[in-house]
Amino acid sequence: MKLVVGLGNPGKKYAGTRHNAGFWFVERLAAATGARFSADRKFHGDVAKLATDGGEIWLLQPATFMNGSGQAVGALAGFYKIAASDILVAHDELDLAPGVARLKFGGGVSGHNGLRDIRAQLGTADFWRLRIGIGHPRESTATEQEVVDYVLHAPRTEERSAMVDAITRSLEVWPLLAADKQEAAMLRLHTKTQASGEQ
Repeated sequence: MKLVVGLGNPGKKYAGTRHNAGFWFVERLAAATGARFSADRKFHGDVAKLATDGGEIWLLQPATFMNGSGQAVGALAGFYKIAASDILVAHDELDLAPGVARLKFGGGVSGHNGLRDIRAQLGTADFWRLRIGIGHPRESTATEQEVVDYVLHAPRTEERSAMVDAITRSLEVWPLLAADKQEAAMLRLHTKTQASGEQ
């Protein structure tokens, strides 16, 4: 793993929204490892660097808004010659309930505009994803709510607590990810989720 990207929208207006779950993860990861973000116009976002036994790992929060996330990812990955398979993208996932986190390699983008733009910029979907469940409005609200409106609003208190728990469990498997033991990280994370009694 050489690049970890958190997806979200920049600015205080969006900081607490469901769509910023990816930002929440990389911010927690930076805090846990002592890394400090700084704005880098060359890479269209905020960048931090981790020093590990296996080499440097970059953290990135695109400042391009969700739909343009690929611009930042493509710029940094291209500059440092980072292969798509060495990239982890943390993002909100409608198809998972709050409290659930899943690792996945490749596959479709499930209508997620941030993932779609990254795929377009990299020319492949073969990158790792950390899918942080936010639930779907059809299960989370009594009234019909558009997905766009749902993801751009803050989760309810109990949902946020569950999302934070999922991020905490994801951080617990970070040492495995940093050591390129993705399969082991996946097994442990998914087992932790099942042990917590989540669907």
